[in-house]
Order: sequence, then C-alpha cells, then structure tokens
Amino acid sequence: MSVEPQLTAPDNDRRSPRDEVPAVGPPPTEAPAPAGRAADETLEDYTLRFAPRSYRRWTPMVVATTALGGIAYMADFSIGAGIGLTHGTGNALAAILVAAVVIFVTGFPLAYYGARYNIDLDLITRGSGFGYYGSVLTSVIFASFTFIFFALEGSIMAQGLKLGFGLPLWLGYALSTLLVIPLVIYGMKALSKLQVWTTPVWLLLMVGPLVHLVATEPGTVHTFLSYTGSQGGDGGIDAASVLLGAGVCLSLIAQIGEQVDYLRFMPPRTERNKRAWWTAVVLAGPGWVVLGALKQAIGVFLAVYVLAEVGPAAATEPIRQFTGAFAAMMPSWLVIPLAVVLVVISQIKINVTNAYSGSLAWTNSFTRVTKRYPGRMVFVLANLAFALLLMEADMFRVLNSILGFYSNCAIAWIVTVATDIMVNKYLLKLSPQAPEFRRGMLHAVNPVGVVAFLAASGLSIALYFHALGDTLQPYSPVAAAVIAFVVTPLMAIATRGRFYLRRTSDGIDAPLLEPDGNPSSATFPCHVCGQDFERPDLTACPGHGGTVCSLCLSTDRAGAHLLPAERS
Repeated sequence: MSVEPQLTAPDNDRRSPRDEVPAVGPPPTEAPAPAGRAADETLEDYTLRFAPRSYRRWTPMVVATTALGGIAYMADFSIGAGIGLTHGTGNALAAILVAAVVIFVTGFPLAYYGARYNIDLDLITRGSGFGYYGSVLTSVIFASFTFIFFALEGSIMAQGLKLGFGLPLWLGYALSTLLVIPLVIYGMKALSKLQVWTTPVWLLLMVGPLVHLVATEPGTVHTFLSYTGSQGGDGGIDAASVLLGAGVCLSLIAQIGEQVDYLRFMPPRTERNKRAWWTAVVLAGPGWVVLGALKQAIGVFLAVYVLAEVGPAAATEPIRQFTGAFAAMMPSWLVIPLAVVLVVISQIKINVTNAYSGSLAWTNSFTRVTKRYPGRMVFVLANLAFALLLMEADMFRVLNSILGFYSNCAIAWIVTVATDIMVNKYLLKLSPQAPEFRRGMLHAVNPVGVVAFLAASGLSIALYFHALGDTLQPYSPVAAAVIAFVVTPLMAIATRGRFYLRRTSDGIDAPLLEPDGNPSSATFPCHVCGQDFERPDLTACPGHGGTVCSLCLSTDRAGAHLLPAERS
C-alpha cells in the first residue's frame, strides 16, 4: 500500500494510550480528546512503544546523567560487605571483578540497541529470540528485579530512619514506599531533573569519607586487604568462594534493563554528536557496572573498618558503615544526620527508577496477555505493594540467598538476548539486525530464546539448590551464562531462523530507517485512534487502507487489524 507520510510531529502526539484506543471497530470521525493532565503521554512515557523523535529532546549527556542517577543505590555496599565478610577481601574483589566483566560485555549490545532504535529491553527481547508473547516471561522476571531491589533499598532507608529519628522499621518501610509516588508519576521529564540535581551531593557524601579514611588512617587499607573472612580462609583465592560471590553480584545483571529504560530517549546519532552519543551510551549503558563494582569494593572496605565496633550483622548495613566513616572526619552531632541524608538521597534516586521501570515491565506483560491497557500508574502502585510486602517480611535478613537464586534467571535472560544480538544477528545473520517488536510482525513464541532461557535458568537453579551435588553448587551462575551462550546460536541454527519474523514487510511504502540508520521520523495517522505516530510505531492495516499504531495492535482483541502471516 502507499501512504504519504507527514514530515512533522503534531502536538497531540503525546496523549495517553488510555485515550488513544477505543474498542476495535470503524475509525472515529474525531480523535478522542485528552482528559486533562492525566491524558498526557508524558505520564505514560511511551510505555509499550517506540519513543518518537519528537519527544526525545534531551542531549546525550542529560540522558546519561539521568540513567546513572539510578546507580545511587546502597545495595552495592551491602552486597560487597556480605561477600567480603564471608569469603574474605581477596575472594570478594575477585568475585566483583568477574561479575563486572560479564555484566559489561552482555550489557553493551543491549544498551546500543536501546539507544539506537529507541525501544526498551522488553521490546528488544521480543525480536531477539523470544517472540511477541515469549518475552512476557522475561518481563515478569525484570519486574520482579525492580520490586526486589526496591524492597532492599527501602529496607536500607528504614534502617537509616530508625537510627536517625527512632522511627520503627514498619513505618520506615511505609515512608520509603510512599515518598517515591509523586516523583515517579511524571516519568522521564521529572526523573531527569531529580537525578541531575541530586547527583553532585550524593557523590560528595559517598566519596568524601573514603578519601579521608585512606588519607588519615593508611593502616585501614592493610587491614582491609588482609581480611580473610568468617569462613577462616588463608587469604588466598578460592574458586568456589569467588563464584559464589560472583553469583550474588550477577543478580544485578538485569540493571541494564533500567539503564535502557532511560537510553531509549537518546537523540538520533549524527556526525555532529556521535562522540557525545557513544560516550553517553557506554557510560550509562554497560558502564554503570564500573561504579557499581567500586561501590561493592567500598562496601567491603567499610564493613571491615566498622566490624570490630558494630559486629558482623550490622557491618553489612550501609547506614552503620557510613556513620562509622563520618565519625572519623567530623563532629559527632553531624555524623548521623549526614549519614541519614546520604541514605535517603540514594534510596530516592534508585527507587524512583525501580518504580518507573517496574511499571513499564508489568504494563508490557499485562497488556499483551489481556489486550487491555489500564495505564502505567496502576502498575506503579502494584509494584510498590509487592516491594512493601517484601520489606515487611524482613527480606534484608536473607539478602544474599534471595539474590543468589534470582541471579540464575537474570543471567540466563540477559546472556540469551545479548548472544542473539552479537552472534545470531551479526555473525550467523540468522536473526534480523533491525529489532522488531510490533504484533503481527513477530511469531507468538520464538523457540530460539525461550528454549535457551529455560535450559539455562532451569539447570542453573537445579545446581544452586544442590540437585547435582554440593561440589557443583557454586558454579550455578557460570552454568547459566555458558548454557545460554551455547544454546542460543544452536537453536538459531537448528530452526534456521524461521521463527524470528512472521512477516518481512509491514506493508508501508516508506523506509523504516533513514539513510544514516536512525529510525525514520516521518509520521502517519493511526486509523483506529485517529492520532499520528512515527514510522517505526506503525504497520499497514489490512482491509482499511490505512495504518495502525503498535498499541492499537496490542489491544486488538479480535485481531481485525493484524497483517496476515507470509507464506514460508
């Protein structure tokens, strides 16, 4: 079919999907009017779809700063401390390094695809081996990541409020949950301001005490490096200890999903901005793990420093670590207030991201399964409710056990998608290079990614629970990564790539990408909701002579607007 594009994006391109999608049927004579501020698309932040160029007005560095603001979480200090106090400094640092390398390598292709094609990790996953409905499984895994870490950060904040103000933990849990709701409502616009404004203060409070301790008490460095752990090691490197520690650190591998939620708002890459563009993608994409690994190492250092004073249980709590560090450099009356300020700023910075990304993941899953779109805010509240339940159940007490189990699923998912991009798309060329996410263009389930993910996560979880003996238990994260890396290309070869695309043409006689590889900004009207969307977000609509947007396709219960499958 031939449809003439509009070359400018209209102002009404930002309405809420709740007001965009009437019941499937004849096109309305008028586009639905927005229902006040709640109808603004900025509230929904293009939850289920491509982020259009008309909305992406931030510079690469603003996007990167916003993305890195979410790395302010305090959990890294607890994770590093837990590993170090158990296995010793040498094993902890080795575990942190191993995990960081894996996270960086697997995160790079995902960050690039998110920034280049302006889609989130769920949309990337659909076209990278899982299929339209197959990626629902990974969306739920990612959503669980966000509420697990929200609960962890909320627990840390509650500990700070208890120490600083004497608030009971249950009240601290509730406050840490309620505080983020006003901030997360307005999506990227509000979050970009929050992260940019608070990052300098956070960096000063985090780095200052460490620099002071090293400069004024150099003996602390020797104590830190020589600590052998509670298991009574000899100070050497033990492979099992390193892998057990790396498994806990690798639970953070899914953090790249939250980074991509921001990177999808990157501006187009051009000759003029390509250096800043690439710098932003690397730093805010896989580069998050550099800062994360440093925080984990600092967590080991501070835990060893305060161990004699507070004991092993409290030494893993960031509020105790920083009150000990602040006490060495400032008057006692200032110690607890500054430590509480640091914890609260950190918790808010990361938990607005956890709530935001979790709402996107839940919305993606729910809408595909039910073909109803209740709006992102419903799932903001649902995600927070799950997190509050975990906090009230005192999940901080069993932190490393939860993360060690969860990491097997997260590793299997991320490695599968990264391998599909790096190997199946670019080396074997069995997977289409341009990502596809639209319903009707993809098969419902692609066995390439689904089988690889299930095999990797299933076997690694069995190893983790000692099903194959105690000797192999520490190697569960390695098994998850290796199996996903091997099975993904094998499945692509076995299926000859037949299950990636249901169709190779979306029926619109206009290029999806511009000559420089950026997604086209030409706009077309959706005949169902009556609004205009940019080229990557639409397909032709059979029998109606027009185009239909991706969200209208997602909520089309009768399938009346789906293109037919191409004959193989």
